Amino acid sequence: MKVGVLALQGAVREHIQILDKLGVEAVAVKRKEQLVDVDGLIIPGGESTTIGKLLRQYDLQAPILEFHAKGKPIFGTCAGLIIIAKHITENNEPHLPLLNVTVQRNAFGRQVDSFEADLPIKDVAEDFQAVFIRAPLITEVGADVEVLSTVKDQVVAVKQENLLGISFHPELTDDTRLHAYFLNMVKKAIEKHQ
Repeated sequence: MKVGVLALQGAVREHIQILDKLGVEAVAVKRKEQLVDVDGLIIPGGESTTIGKLLRQYDLQAPILEFHAKGKPIFGTCAGLIIIAKHITENNEPHLPLLNVTVQRNAFGRQVDSFEADLPIKDVAEDFQAVFIRAPLITEVGADVEVLSTVKDQVVAVKQENLLGISFHPELTDDTRLHAYFLNMVKKAIEKHQ
């Protein structure tokens, strides 16, 4: 199993370190040719507008949509959630309209409003330490989307088939359980397509 981390901007190194800790080969993906060799893709937190511009500049939009069409799992964290969302409340054009949700950018406030919360996440943990930094909020969820976690009755983690989207930064803690959950999604996708 080989997992790519989209390496255009954001917390790339931190995701790769967690994948290394879990014994999985990780690749920093900067070119579309690299997508052929990976079984799953993580789109990290960072600045969604910048990541979106770089997706276009490096001609990665269509290849990532094809990657998803082949049944390969994608995990979007914080800005990565915004990147894969079908709808963005500020009427911004979606970058990779895959996940059937509406997100609101910076919904929890500015950098100074950052916070941590111990969250129950369905099938992952009862007490996952979630780090929210200028985090987006999932304001609407499609019928085909499963809610995995909420904070203050607001949706912050969802799954839809081979897509996993979360509002927070799991790579900024030592907890590997959410990445392990994604790797299990990747493993199941590999087995399904063998």
